Amino acid sequence: MASLLRAAGNPRGLFPWRGYCSRGTQGELSKGFVEALKAVVGSPHVSTTAADREQHGHDESMHRCRPPGAVVWPQNVEQVSRLAALCYSQGVPIVPFGTGTGLEGGVCAMQGGVCINLTHMDRILRVNPQDFSVVVEPGVTRKTLNTYLRDSGLWFPVDPGADASLGGMVATAASGTNALRYGTMRDNVLNLEVVLPGGQLLHTAGLGRHFRKSAAGYNLTGLFVGSEGTLGLITAATLRLHPAPEATVAATCAFPSVQAAVDATVHILQAAVPVARIEFLDEVMMEACNRHSQLNSFVAPTLFLEFHGSERALAEQIERTEEITQHNGASHFSWAKGAQERSRLWAARHNAWYAALALRPGCKGYSTDVCVPISRLPEILVQTKEDLKASGLTGCIVGHVGDGNFHCILLVDPEDTEELRRVKDFGKQLGRRALALHGTCTGEHGIGLGKRQLLQEEVGAVGMEIMRQLKAMLDPRGLMNPGKVL
Repeated sequence: MASLLRAAGNPRGLFPWRGYCSRGTQGELSKGFVEALKAVVGSPHVSTTAADREQHGHDESMHRCRPPGAVVWPQNVEQVSRLAALCYSQGVPIVPFGTGTGLEGGVCAMQGGVCINLTHMDRILRVNPQDFSVVVEPGVTRKTLNTYLRDSGLWFPVDPGADASLGGMVATAASGTNALRYGTMRDNVLNLEVVLPGGQLLHTAGLGRHFRKSAAGYNLTGLFVGSEGTLGLITAATLRLHPAPEATVAATCAFPSVQAAVDATVHILQAAVPVARIEFLDEVMMEACNRHSQLNSFVAPTLFLEFHGSERALAEQIERTEEITQHNGASHFSWAKGAQERSRLWAARHNAWYAALALRPGCKGYSTDVCVPISRLPEILVQTKEDLKASGLTGCIVGHVGDGNFHCILLVDPEDTEELRRVKDFGKQLGRRALALHGTCTGEHGIGLGKRQLLQEEVGAVGMEIMRQLKAMLDPRGLMNPGKVL
């Protein structure tokens, strides 16, 4: 064990690659290596039990995943650095883990190794209210942060639905329902503390810095946002905060068709109404939400909207939005002004994934994630709805249509290989249609295991080669979350 820890100080290795394996086994961690992990974080924070390994070997996706050889819960950045150096010196793959709510197989341990669960690093380190920023450890969840900020007049608006860890949200470039007005994680991360594969510590914008803008050198912060754990371990994030709105009103309205609902969305945006959220749910999704969340909404293609601002500004926004939606055939308006009403409405929207799964109990869900320019949104949404009906697959459509991003949630029996193939083919076809319309194959879920071919088609050969070179420079042994993205 002592020799293993000494080797961690020399990442180029006193030991042969894969020396962490027990003799005669494939990917199984040796007893000596596990003891070395325990020496770094303490025995209670290391597990090799089948239950813990299995729990950390999958996310919410349908991808058939593999468990890691061990799960480790570091308590601070120093331990993360020592763990990274130890693993790298021995050729052990490293898989970062947050809350496991991803949808692209991003936590699957393709080559075994060590899963580093960062949820015990859950401190809010510093709030800078006058600078509208906060420094958090990666295990802090978005709900915990906003509860902490409740009396400050500030909030962190990026809301992917699940109560995800902020470190995971950075790693996947998450966005969600508020991105239309407040931007995605890419727009709200000011600085990152990252442990690189060999254990070195990087502050992407400089130690302690939290400026609003900079033209200094390459954007290292942007490089790690959305890197999906393939370049390093995020151990702290400096995030942009926003003033909490004075008043908030939410609404739903039904439409006679998908086309009418999406046309209304485009018209609202063209009219420069500063709406905070515009969410689309097709009639299948609405019926599922009614059942799952005990709503009593009219079953039809529906928009969920929310407005933030002063009372006077809200009145103007609501009046203009009503005019536009009625012009597009909207009906069954329902306004939610009280906090409890709004929470119930948005809880139903956020639980749409689970509502969809309930349509076919025992099946897994697969979610597409394309995003297109707003002008092409009506075309692709209407065509996708037609394709879904023609496919014979069970599914529904929901999306953040205000920024051109939507999801087709397909339900599949994981034991039915033919159905799995049809679902994957549907996802690839939709991804390629989005690319043909100058969009992207993923607006917020990331590449993970399932979209690597589509990424290559999206960025081209030169783009892929640059990404591979960046990966090779930062992770020359290819041990950071192997098998993902590239």
